[in-house]
Amino acid sequence: MHAVARLATTAAAAATLLATMTLPGDTTRAPERDENRVLVFSKTAGFRHDSIPDGIAAVQALGKQHGFTVDATEDAAAFNDKRLARYAAVVFLSTTGDVLHPAQQQAFERYIARGGGYVGVHAAADTEYDWPFYGGLAGAYFQSHPAVQPATVRVEDRAHPATAHLAAAWDRTDEWYNYRSNPRTRAHVLAALDETTYSGGTMRGDHPIAWCQEYRGGRAFYTGAGHTRQSFADPAFRTHLLGGIRWATGAAQADCRPETGYRALFDGTSARGWKQAGPGSFTLEDGTLTSSGGMGMLWYAVREFGAYSLKLDWRMSGADGDDNSGVFIGFPPSDDPWSAVNNGYEIQIDATDAPDRTTGSVYGFQAADTEARDAALNPPGEWNTYELRVEGERLRVHLNGRKINDFTNTDPARSLRQGHIGIQNHGDEDRISFRNIRVKEYATAAKGGR
Repeated sequence: MHAVARLATTAAAAATLLATMTLPGDTTRAPERDENRVLVFSKTAGFRHDSIPDGIAAVQALGKQHGFTVDATEDAAAFNDKRLARYAAVVFLSTTGDVLHPAQQQAFERYIARGGGYVGVHAAADTEYDWPFYGGLAGAYFQSHPAVQPATVRVEDRAHPATAHLAAAWDRTDEWYNYRSNPRTRAHVLAALDETTYSGGTMRGDHPIAWCQEYRGGRAFYTGAGHTRQSFADPAFRTHLLGGIRWATGAAQADCRPETGYRALFDGTSARGWKQAGPGSFTLEDGTLTSSGGMGMLWYAVREFGAYSLKLDWRMSGADGDDNSGVFIGFPPSDDPWSAVNNGYEIQIDATDAPDRTTGSVYGFQAADTEARDAALNPPGEWNTYELRVEGERLRVHLNGRKINDFTNTDPARSLRQGHIGIQNHGDEDRISFRNIRVKEYATAAKGGR
């Protein structure tokens, strides 16, 4: 990796330097993509933010700290097949207006189709209004904004690397954009503004401000924050930006499919409706349930479920990945945790056991697709998201948005058609954390019990 040129300290000097900076030279052969290289693009054809030099310096510092190289340019000539092929992601840093001509736009579309990453920061939504592909990639276009002021951001996804470090409420000062459309049905919303905490919001109480999506072959992350120079000195915002870059480059995994219609079974404030079966327990702190002791199980005793999608976020704490836990489904009500083992199914969390007893397996019955699982799995210390989709006797397991198991029950002593949900606390040395347990039920729930 080569060193990135040092930016001048003043905005004027930085702008001059960026306008004349050249990217690595062309070769006779298109270079292979460097998964550890990112391009920051900050050309403006409209309003120019004075925070752009601070943003470039922040991304460069993040690259130095976390092992990726950063090139910066305002030269749209970088948008050709050969040069774009070098980069794992392109950061549109408060770009404005029409910054690419048609041939450059087509090159960027091909780059995304080949698996490239996009990171949009703040005024990236105020860019390329006449290019529908870009509007879909960014997720929404800018409409208006009130004055810079404090507001509360409600973090909806605390598993994504861009938001996992944040509390459920994030108070900060910025210039809060209103958007021409709501991206919620097309993208996965990570955080939304609470319009009751500031003045000038126009999105009728549903105001996404950060989101992600897989888009036409590539990955796209957008954050509406980042107007002020102070933003790029804020550790919480820098980690937010870093997480978006890591996801866009493929260095971290997350479920970025649109998510609507779910209701919370555990929302982080209390474990109301849940009961402990057997020894051990779960502690509740910072919206997180963490296992202790065992072998026991915390189960949702309020009701059984039929056809549904269950989503929950989980994290291993041990550096060796040998923590053991699982999610139980399809079992009858009981204060004996072995009832779930003997009458239901466990979707395992343990990366070091036999194939039919590792993460993503239906424990003891069917191994996960290990290649798909390994590609989707974040390491210990980072959050992962399960989706367990049950329809009739069929169970599909998604890890961070990728299907890793497809199992059909044929055991007459068990049934997935109706049952309870639980999370396991396995033993004294096992520490698994869970967040944001939610369910979406389907009208096609099978009639009758087990």
